[in-house]
Formats: sequence, C-alpha cells, structure tokens
Amino acid sequence: MHIGLYFGSFNPIHTGHLIVANHVLEHTDIDKIWFVVSPHNPLKDSHSLLNEYDRLHLVKLAIEDNNRFRASNVEFQLPKPSYTVNTLAYLSEKFPLERFSIILGADSFQNIHRWKNFEQLVGNYAIVVYNRPGFEINETHGADIKLLNAPLLDISSTYIRKLIKDKKSIKYLVPANVEEYILANRYYQK
Repeated sequence: MHIGLYFGSFNPIHTGHLIVANHVLEHTDIDKIWFVVSPHNPLKDSHSLLNEYDRLHLVKLAIEDNNRFRASNVEFQLPKPSYTVNTLAYLSEKFPLERFSIILGADSFQNIHRWKNFEQLVGNYAIVVYNRPGFEINETHGADIKLLNAPLLDISSTYIRKLIKDKKSIKYLVPANVEEYILANRYYQK
C-alpha cells in the first residue's frame, strides 16, 4: 500500500489541510494519508503549540468520516525534536511492506535543504509537493517530486488561533466538530 505522510503541527487542523489531503488522494496513486502530528517542529517556535495529544484528538475529529485518512502519533514516542528522516526510518522499519511518500507545500519544499539529513529523504522517498502562491520550485535537490495544483484556501492555523483569541468565529474554517471541541475546551483563548 502507498501511504502519503502529511506532517504538521496541525495547531489546529483546518479545512485547508483537508482539501489538500483529499486532492492528493484523488490525483496521485497514494492509497491512504496519515496525518503525522508533530510534537515539536525544530524549525518552528513551540510556545503557541497546544498539547500534542489535544492536537491529535482534533485531527481525529476532523477526519473521522474518511477511512482513507488516519491520525498518527508516531512522533510522540520518538526523540524530540521531531526529524522527518528519523520518523521515516522508523516507519520503514516498522512497516516494511508499505511504500511511503512525503506530502508538503512548496514553501516547505523550498526549505528542505535545511532539514536534517535531507539527502536521505530526497534519495529514498517520493515527495508530493502542492503549489503555494509565491513559492516557485526551481531546485529539486534530486528528489522524485510530483507537483500538484491543489485548491488552496488563504487560511492558516495562525489566523484561526488569532480569531479565537479575538473572540471571532472560526465557522467553516475548521470542521464543525473541531470548532465545537475547541470552543468547549477553551483552546487558544489566551
């Protein structure tokens, strides 16, 4: 089976993530997508991160109606900070019959040369890159990439957190059950 690994903080997961993931399923030979919730991205500030188990739960809520999606906490038991190369080595050993590809935006792909042992990643795994406005892919670093023009929404987890903090609606930006859970638990209100 071909598994697409969609790494992210998902702080919180939003409709844009789900649209991209669904587009990848429909326009590649990937069979399933695992949303890999990262406890701590070494290239991002972690002060605004909701607890990883709460973020994982929000992902589970968001994808509960799609059996081709799975929420993964694989990085929770791996050393911190999380490095994609370590996660892929672990998954490849644990699931030797699966074929893994990485899913990421053009903005992230432009920084892949900053990732730990990125040569191993681009040398051993296919990468599905979805276009992001303003981020041209001019250098592939020898990676086997498939470039997709997924429909993009101009929303971000940062924007959603700001709306919540400002007591504004996040309706339609996240699935209804995710919105309900965030509000009931008063996430991101500080």
